[in-house]
Amino acid sequence: MSPFEIRTFGDPVLRRAATEVTDIDARLVRLTDDMLTTMYQAPGIGLAAPQVGVQKRLFVYDIGEGPQVLVNPEISESDGEWVYEEGCLSVPGLTFEIVRPKEVHLTGVDLDGNDVSIEADELLARLFQHELDHLDGVLLLEHLEPDEAARAKRALRERALGLGPGGD
Repeated sequence: MSPFEIRTFGDPVLRRAATEVTDIDARLVRLTDDMLTTMYQAPGIGLAAPQVGVQKRLFVYDIGEGPQVLVNPEISESDGEWVYEEGCLSVPGLTFEIVRPKEVHLTGVDLDGNDVSIEADELLARLFQHELDHLDGVLLLEHLEPDEAARAKRALRERALGLGPGGD
């Protein structure tokens, strides 16, 4: 069983901006360990603290190179354009073609308090942008055209009521 339940569309915690982390301590390390377990069991490649109900600016990820944690991340530069089919653990069962910058420069801090600076492109750049959106209270639905977003929200509400695919 996952340590956390992943919050999904409709949960107000997903609409609030997270606060900066001021102390990296044993509780924060335990939180990130539990977040990684939850992410792997979902399964996903990234998970932001607000998705588990914690309003802190941090996220965990693993794109196949081992688990990573970023605290107080910021994107300082972005370039290019890349269209990719993007999903979200907080918007289960739906994916959308979303245009985002192809390359980003991200800075933050690791769990040892060391400064981190990463030049990322394609999937890693997209993951960083997606998780930062969560830290700012933004869901990927906000990157859709209004008609597509309305259809997606309707499908999510119907599924939650057991009226959509998979409901009885």
